[in-house]
Amino acid sequence: MSQNAPAADDIKFAYWVPNVSGGLVVSKIEQRTDWSLEYNQKLARTAEAAGFEYALSQIRFTAGYGAQYQHESVSFSQALLHATEKLKVIAAILPGPWHPAVVAKQLATIDHISNGRIAINVVSGWFKDEFTSIGEPWLEHDERYRRSNEFIRAIRGIWTEDDFTFKGDFYRFNNYTLSPKPVQKPHPEIFQGGSSRAARDNAASVSDWYFTNGNTVDNLKSQIDDIRAKAAQNNHSVRIGVNAFVIARDTEEEARAVLDDIVRHAHVEAVQAFGHAAKEAGKASPEGEGNWAKSTFEDLVQYNDGFRTNLIGTPLQIAQRIVALKAIGVDLVLAGFLHFIEEVEYFGKKVLPLVRELEREREAQPA
Repeated sequence: MSQNAPAADDIKFAYWVPNVSGGLVVSKIEQRTDWSLEYNQKLARTAEAAGFEYALSQIRFTAGYGAQYQHESVSFSQALLHATEKLKVIAAILPGPWHPAVVAKQLATIDHISNGRIAINVVSGWFKDEFTSIGEPWLEHDERYRRSNEFIRAIRGIWTEDDFTFKGDFYRFNNYTLSPKPVQKPHPEIFQGGSSRAARDNAASVSDWYFTNGNTVDNLKSQIDDIRAKAAQNNHSVRIGVNAFVIARDTEEEARAVLDDIVRHAHVEAVQAFGHAAKEAGKASPEGEGNWAKSTFEDLVQYNDGFRTNLIGTPLQIAQRIVALKAIGVDLVLAGFLHFIEEVEYFGKKVLPLVRELEREREAQPA
């Protein structure tokens, strides 16, 4: 049992699985991170020992912004589960290329093999070329989320009901019974991300978890308050995960120097191409904004705005900021690192114990 194992109400930690090449920054800076299976299995064991509860595998079908090579998410997630004992791995899925019946069957089997340690992240999709290059229709922004809504309702029904019948615009089932059902009850956890109105409304109605890009505490709070209010109207509850790129060093000066170095060595053409594609996708939403609407060049060097969460500094500074995130309703921090194995280990030794200590101190304070 890890000394950093959380209590039920403690903030939880996940890490991005580097199952794509190029690491988690669009930069030419040297990274002691590798996309191979051997490296990732060692990282999974390191993260598990450090106190991380979740790992999120990425889904890519085409190369983009430095990610020339990509391992498929579901099969790679299963390989990580074989290498660990407690870690839960979240496999990213794209509705369109995947049908909910296939995913439900696939993940139910993995759930049995891993004794209940698989989860799913439903990615509605934002990169048009990724769909058109493999012959998949490209839907308008809100239609993609409407499909994801049906996808989640369908997969949940398959996992929890016998003789499941569903008549949607995208998916149809007629008295379908999946056997065996997953080990986890009522079903494996369902994650979903996005920042648009459609993404938040979807999370507030059907998802177990909502992932949002990195942001300031004030901006995150307004998002979280909005989602939780919508969820309450739907008699639904949803937990919140936030993306963060962690640079923990013994001094703040060292940490800031690493950030400066990452940005100074940014792959300029790749960052600009990603920024253009991402912002064009956001403009297609009815409100004209998406995940990256207000992202600067520096923000886009970490492609989910991880720098904006500001988990950059000493272990104490980072721990204090994590507890501040918890105070506004964040349930999980999804972390990326420059040199994954060594920095995950450092985080587990230096940062996580301080987070737990600060959580206990806050709990002891009178209401």
